[in-house]
Amino acid sequence: MKDWEVLKSSAGQLKKGVKKWSNADRIVAPSVLAADFSRIAEECSRAITAGADWLHLDVMDGHFVENISFGPAMVEAIHATNDIFLDVHLMIEEPDHYIPRFLEAGADLISVHAEPEACHEVARTLEIISDGGCKTGIALNPATPLEAVEPYLDQVDLLLVMTVVPGFGGQAFMPEVLPKVEKAVQIREKHSLSFHIEVDGGIDPQTAPAATAAGANVLVAGSSTFKAPDIGNAIRAIREA
Repeated sequence: MKDWEVLKSSAGQLKKGVKKWSNADRIVAPSVLAADFSRIAEECSRAITAGADWLHLDVMDGHFVENISFGPAMVEAIHATNDIFLDVHLMIEEPDHYIPRFLEAGADLISVHAEPEACHEVARTLEIISDGGCKTGIALNPATPLEAVEPYLDQVDLLLVMTVVPGFGGQAFMPEVLPKVEKAVQIREKHSLSFHIEVDGGIDPQTAPAATAAGANVLVAGSSTFKAPDIGNAIRAIREA
């Protein structure tokens, strides 16, 4: 896959705020899970004004992970009130059933899990996402080996490596996961692929350098951005770490 082209809306117009992203870009994606849900539009606008590149949305169903977050309505609400790339991470069982609703809601990228507990045929799910005009991602939990996603890396725009056990925000970064990031970089180079490598969990100015040194270029940050005294300074510190 080549560098991403500028996305277009359903009307064919260029979508404002979305650039041509490549895996050489350092991308900071504040996680909406850490935002104040009672004023979500304002919170997202605050992150965008502060310099967020993407917004990351963790969708949890209480089955694949032991927590429930939000669904397509949240994606739709953010899409309707803010113009930014929406990176949707589905931590759910049977994602095929829900993907059309997330596509309609305005997701720009949808990542699904490779673990058997997600109960889907991964290659087919990625095809559904791509056929819907959306960027594709594959995610793996800390305990899942990289080999589980290798067969799909030529189908995806992004590999999401969880650096905490998924389900709840505010957890400590797991540096022992980073060798998977390093190996993914080697595979990408060997096969002339161009997928982004995203890390999610415990990312802040102190942990970001290790993640980027390993080869990650998309940094999901929740508590360290939305709950920081100055979200703009927090985003800059993570990007420049």
